[in-house]
Amino acid sequence: MKTLLLKIPDNISIDEIEAKMMLATGLFKKGKLSMGQAAEFVGLSKRTFMELLAAYDTEIISYAPEELDNDVANAKDYSL
Repeated sequence: MKTLLLKIPDNISIDEIEAKMMLATGLFKKGKLSMGQAAEFVGLSKRTFMELLAAYDTEIISYAPEELDNDVANAKDYSL
């Protein structure tokens, strides 16, 4: 694992866990980390990480609009 040293201004109140969550959720949103990798990065279980995502304005599952349209169309084709 790479080591990254960050210099944060003294007037910003942030602890290590919060900084890791912010970085992990950002990387997860961009698809750079999987859910498991992001949770491990922060030092949390996958379940706990998932529960905290809403506090960081991050969705567990995100679809591009065209993917969602395709899934809905497929579901209609195979519905009973």
